[in-house]
Parts: sequence; structure tokens; C-alpha cells
Amino acid sequence: MQTSSSKLRINGASARGLEDVTAFTSSICLIDGQQGELAYRGYDIADLVEHITFEDVAWLLWHGSLPEPHNRDQLQERLCAERHLPPIVLDVLRLTPEETDPMAALRTAVSALAHFDREAEDSSRAANHRKAVRLTARIPTVVAAFARLRRGLEPVAPRMSGSTARNFLYMLSGEMPGPRAEQTMDAALVLHAEHGLNASTFAARVIGATLSDTYSAVTGAIGALKGPLHGGANTRVMQMLLALRRSGQDPVAFVRKKLAANERIMGFGHRVYKTIDPRARYLRGMLYSLGRERDAMHWVKTCNDLARVVKHEKGLNPNVDFFSAPVYHMLGIDADLYTPIFVMSRITGWTAHLLEQWDNNRLIRPRARYVGPRGLQVQAA
Repeated sequence: MQTSSSKLRINGASARGLEDVTAFTSSICLIDGQQGELAYRGYDIADLVEHITFEDVAWLLWHGSLPEPHNRDQLQERLCAERHLPPIVLDVLRLTPEETDPMAALRTAVSALAHFDREAEDSSRAANHRKAVRLTARIPTVVAAFARLRRGLEPVAPRMSGSTARNFLYMLSGEMPGPRAEQTMDAALVLHAEHGLNASTFAARVIGATLSDTYSAVTGAIGALKGPLHGGANTRVMQMLLALRRSGQDPVAFVRKKLAANERIMGFGHRVYKTIDPRARYLRGMLYSLGRERDAMHWVKTCNDLARVVKHEKGLNPNVDFFSAPVYHMLGIDADLYTPIFVMSRITGWTAHLLEQWDNNRLIRPRARYVGPRGLQVQAA
């Protein structure tokens, strides 16, 4: 297994945004932007999303191999046992203003959870594994509780059985989801679990490299994901789709008007992928299935029309956000909860990277190339 390294390779001048700079070696995630390939621990994303659950993916990311049946049972038991929130953390959510950004509420709650974890400052590998499980179990409870409280509803207590996907949808609505909804939610969690050295994962590793604790690193990662250039794109995709639906405007005319004004069309293009995002391929299929099941094929048509004209006019492919937005919408989820749901999944990838960082830690300390003035002197009055 390759170990992490913080030796930064920079060829020539500094790269804006560290683009194409190799900062680590890692055995967690392979992304080939030219071929549109995404693999976790050597397993192609299409294989994973078709054949295993989110809980299996969590084990794979943390341990480097697929779980044996007894591993699967053990992890499921631990996740179920850790789902409940400390009462004071629920009180914090109750006191949070209803207009608060859900990512801000989640950031605060995750930070508060550290105060009620006796192992918060235990840096042993075993304790860090247990904290990864606790956070994976509790973040869905936080998201669902805040979503209900801001609508004047009481939180629904988590069930002590069932998948993460099923339990989350149950806590959100108070009703047990059907098999298709659970399967769709589970697949979405698999697709978002890990994606290499993105901004939030890098932030987590930078914080972890100082030998700070898991909760600090994850809180920092949530802060990075909250930024509109990283997380939140699927929320804005849904806002765009809903605005189109309300106005009745032709999607093709809408896109051309946006492009003529040099405005960005949300949900297209990717910093890494030069072809269609492999996650988007699967989400597009989920969109078709849900559209047919729920008599909502208008979302499919709108998305197809938008994708066709953006590809023709700009040569851009849809990314994961473009199709995940209407999928979540058809599951009855508010648009501003999409990024917190991203956290529910990506917590597994973040903690896998922290475990890898700590296996062979070195403080991350890149250099900046100074371009300011030199030799200035203070003039006497």
C-alpha cells in the first residue's frame, strides 16, 4: 500500500490553485479525467454502485478491502448503535435560527459532537476508526433533525436497524421509504463517498497533518465544502430547474440567453474530467427511473434539452451535480440540503484520507513565491 507524502512537486512557476500539482501519493482513489474513470481502492465506480452498499463502500475506503460478511454485520451494528445524538447537540440545533444555512448548522453540530466523544483527543488508529464510524452514523441524524426543526417539527429518532440511506429518509419524513427510494439514496451516497484530493479533502488532510483531531479536520472540511466553488452546485442546479419550470421558458432559449450574457450554466464542466463525469452517467439513469416511476418525465426532458444545447454551444458535459439535483428533488428533499447530504457520504472519504495521512504523517507546508516589492524603507517624518 502506498503511503501519503507531503512532498510537493512543482514544475517551474507556481500553479494557480495548485492545478496539476501532485501533493501526495495515495491508494484511496483513482481519477482519470481524460478517460472519465473513477475508482475507489481499485474498484470502478460503476461496479461498486451496481453491486455493493454505501456501508460496504465505507469499509472499503477505511480498510482498503471489501468487507467479509462478519465485517459487514459488525459495521452495521456499530453504525446503528451510534446514530443517536447527545441531547445537548440536539439543543444546539433547536437554538439555531431556522434561516441558518444548513451547512453552517452542520458545521457547528459536528464541532459540538467532539465535546461528547471521550476519544476525541485519542490519536490511536483504533480510536480514529471508531470516530469515523461515529461521524458517519451521526451526520445523517444531524441533517434530518435540523431539516425538521426549522419547519417547526420535532426530530424523528433514528431507528436501530436498516441502512444509512433508509434511516436518513425515514428521519427526514417520518415515513419509511420504499425500496426504490432507499436504493436510489444508497447509490447516491456511494457515488459521492470519495473523489480524490478535492478542496475539502485537502483541507482535512492539511488540518490532520498538524496532528489536530478528527473533529477539527472534519469541521474544516465542511467549511471548505460550504464554499460555492466546491459544494452547493447541485442546489443551484435545482434552483435553475425550478425557475425554468415556473416560468415555462424554453430550456434552449434559456441557455443561449445565459451564454450570450457570459453567465455560467450550473451543473456543467469539471476541473478534472474532460469527458462526462462517470458519476453523472449513473445518476442520469436514476433520473430516468424515478421520472418514469413518479410520472415526472418533465425533469428528464428539461435536463436532456439543457445538456444537448450546452454540449453543442460550449462543448461541456454534465457533471455529478446536474443529475443529482433532480434525483434528490424527486425524493422530496429540499434543495439546500443537497450539500449536507454530500457530507453524509463524503465523511467516509475524508476520514479515509485522515487515516492515510496519519499512517505516515508529515506537516503540509508548501511555499509561496513572493511577488511583492523589496527594499522599501520607512521615511522619517
